[in-house]
Amino acid sequence: PDLVEPCRRAVEDGAPDLGFFRFEPEAFAGARKLSFAHDIVGRAERTVPLPLGGACTDIASWNAVWTLSDRDADGVATQGDVMAVNCSDSLLRSDEDTIQVLGVGLKNVVAVAMRDAVLIADRSQLDAIPGALAKLEARGRKQAAEYPRYHRPWGWYESLVTGARFQVKRIMVKPGGVLSLQSHVHRSEHWIVVSGTAEVTINEEVKLVPENGSVYIPVGAVHRMANPGKVPMFLIEVQTGSYFGEDDIRRYEDIYHRC
Repeated sequence: PDLVEPCRRAVEDGAPDLGFFRFEPEAFAGARKLSFAHDIVGRAERTVPLPLGGACTDIASWNAVWTLSDRDADGVATQGDVMAVNCSDSLLRSDEDTIQVLGVGLKNVVAVAMRDAVLIADRSQLDAIPGALAKLEARGRKQAAEYPRYHRPWGWYESLVTGARFQVKRIMVKPGGVLSLQSHVHRSEHWIVVSGTAEVTINEEVKLVPENGSVYIPVGAVHRMANPGKVPMFLIEVQTGSYFGEDDIRRYEDIYHRC
């Protein structure tokens, strides 16, 4: 009974976030933690066990992925743009359409190519991956904890190219998505709409930018982007300046309560 009130408040004051519902954190923190197996199932007096009738696997490692994947006669599982030659008992995977993975003479190996990193490991050594990631993180390598596509309530963005004084991003804004009203101290931005239509605010001006249109946002300008259409809107953002960190964002308004 003591859980009813904090749970009710957590739901009533919660809000949708991306593709899920986020409970109000302060109210949710007021609900004490319980063990489902012990406090719910263990106390139930009228229960009926039913057979699952299928496999149940916790996909917690690359070995589990290999086990659940379709494999050829040599025990090789491939996913994405991959070719295996004289390989056995291995998993070869490419997560990018532009990266071809070619494995030759591999045995008992996991090889996974992503846009920003490549994992090559003996299947018997997969338990060492967390320690290896910790070493990468100690070196300040963001690949240890981040993927180059970052999801936000309004859509996602990904970094394509980064140079000394520039960065190029691809941005997707879902229908009805609205970025925060914001400004930057260290960078200017140039937006090129490549699909859909963007509603762009720059200081006091609001205008529609169609496909193949572009707009320039100078340093310090208060700006916002939205997708008023019914299909996802894509654009290329070219940033120029001395610093491109996400902490160089001053938010004035935000429908997702991130101010």
